[in-house]
Amino acid sequence: MRSDDDSWDITESVGATALGVAAMRAAETRRPDALFRDPYAARLVEAAGSGWSHIMRAQVAATSAGADPAGEGEPAYSSLAAMLIARTVYFDEYFAAASAAGIRQVVILASGLDARAYRLEWPSGTVVFEIDQPKVLEFKNSVLADEQPAVDRRAIAVDLRQDWPKELWDNGFDPTAPTAWLAEGLLRYLPGEAQDRLFDDIAALSAPGSRIALNIGRGRREDSPARRAMRERRKRLLAEAGITLNLEELWYPWEGRTDPRDWFAAHGWTVTTGDPVSLLTDHGREQPDVARAELNHHILMTATRGDENR
Repeated sequence: MRSDDDSWDITESVGATALGVAAMRAAETRRPDALFRDPYAARLVEAAGSGWSHIMRAQVAATSAGADPAGEGEPAYSSLAAMLIARTVYFDEYFAAASAAGIRQVVILASGLDARAYRLEWPSGTVVFEIDQPKVLEFKNSVLADEQPAVDRRAIAVDLRQDWPKELWDNGFDPTAPTAWLAEGLLRYLPGEAQDRLFDDIAALSAPGSRIALNIGRGRREDSPARRAMRERRKRLLAEAGITLNLEELWYPWEGRTDPRDWFAAHGWTVTTGDPVSLLTDHGREQPDVARAELNHHILMTATRGDENR
């Protein structure tokens, strides 16, 4: 169970979810019609041990057989995987747009095994700050020690429930320069009040022209047969790999928290939303009805700060 001061290694608790996401990115990368390519994902997963390699191989095998990752009958994937793919594409495109707009300062919050500092094209002069738990960053730094980032990457080992803004400043963050922030797969792992404190800190550090992209699953979904079957498939695959992981025990509830779209709009930021279903179908990845129903419960959004508020 979660607590206010819990911590984790890469194979534990919240840290393990980063491996699950990396396994999905590795499987997507090997598709002939991949919507993105992450050549570092498989290496990171394999370094975590045979259990996680088993998860990745199952996903890759399903993909090689031509199965749609969102297919309700596919044992290695689910509509959750469809959302992970959608958000990866959305955030990759977000960073491309931020770079095109002249932003050269990036902060990835709870970066996990995000390899964007290595795999994306960045304009000269860009600095990417990655913030996460010490053990998570130690793992990634160790596995990718012989790889050269494509950008000035600065890894900051600090818990987001601590004084992370000070650590950011101490590592060269410039609060007068516009920043592209990313909170990918983060917010449901924070209580509602901690989410709002995080937003307050981000807003205080954001110069005019800054922007943030984030995602979060919202509301309580009906416990349908399709959802129960999805949970059973996931549980069975994890059990085969000898991994104990219950996502529902790691998430804090949606109920009682501020909708991020409302928070940023109320603080003077301009909010735009992304539709996961449209994003995937526009990229040629049609979604079955069961996946569409799940995807419609997820928020993808970008907020941009103008000159009025800070």
